[in-house]
Amino acid sequence: MGHAHTHHDGHDHQAGGHGGHSHGVSADADRRWLSLALVLIGVFISVETAIAFISGSLALLSDAVHMLTDAFSIILALVAMRLAARPAKGTYTFGLKRVEILSAQANGLTLLLAAVWLAYEAVVRLLHPPEVTGWMVLATALTGVAVNLGATWCLSKANRASLNVEGAYQHILNDLFAFIGTAIAGVVVMTTGFARADTIATLFVVVLMVKAGCGLLRDSGRILLEAAPAGLDPDTIGDRLAAAPAVAEVHDLHIWTITSGEPALSAHVLVNAGGDCHAVRRDLDHLLAETYGLTHTTLQIDHEDHAAGTATSEPAVGAGAPHCANGHGPTHRREPHAH
Repeated sequence: MGHAHTHHDGHDHQAGGHGGHSHGVSADADRRWLSLALVLIGVFISVETAIAFISGSLALLSDAVHMLTDAFSIILALVAMRLAARPAKGTYTFGLKRVEILSAQANGLTLLLAAVWLAYEAVVRLLHPPEVTGWMVLATALTGVAVNLGATWCLSKANRASLNVEGAYQHILNDLFAFIGTAIAGVVVMTTGFARADTIATLFVVVLMVKAGCGLLRDSGRILLEAAPAGLDPDTIGDRLAAAPAVAEVHDLHIWTITSGEPALSAHVLVNAGGDCHAVRRDLDHLLAETYGLTHTTLQIDHEDHAAGTATSEPAVGAGAPHCANGHGPTHRREPHAH
């Protein structure tokens, strides 16, 4: 009858290199940079909105709405950072780290909704173009370029491993290009009187907003659905683990992301009869950390039971993984020629 080998203190071979639960995004220096960018954006939004109504420019108004979503994303990022910094306790064993992912979802949805409204307004103005004051559009757009350069520089100093911070950074970078387009529209209106140039610039901003919104929803959705992080192929990693010395089989392998920049792995590993469970766990921990950057791991190590073909141990208590103790997911076995 097979049995689970245990440490001298009676625990199964389950923990393998957690390194604590203190990974994630630092909220110290980042708050200062994000707050500075928020002040720059907030002041400019107020000025730009007033000028947009005075000049009759939809392009300026669309830029203001886009920057408003940027300000909203920064506010959410600041709130998420503060919540994520709280220590894990009670039923929240990972703390509130995924608040930033929920924030990214809300930000992406807001971008898409704003894009729909601006697209509708743009179509209406294409059919019935209003009068636009070109020089006011040009002057405001050039000021917007300067403000966005300053805000982009501030966010580049923050920790862009956070999905929120990176999202806000990309939005403001997109705003920079949008203001350049608006400035060009202002020149066209001034020199040719072609008022529809302002609306075409608005559609350009809409495209940028849709692109950014869909990207945020896609990336945050992958984390919420616990998909494997980009660049980490579970099949490849499973085969690599199964090919390690003394390993007979790897199953119940799961790779997911706890929050931005914090991947995790759990797996059930069967060791050949006579193999050293302790040595196998240490070797696999080293392999995962050095080759794949996976330091938050939970490995349940058992001896293979040749009589029953299974191991008789309790499921591992992991790092929050959706364990499948009944053998869900592919099984990785050592190839006959592997040594």
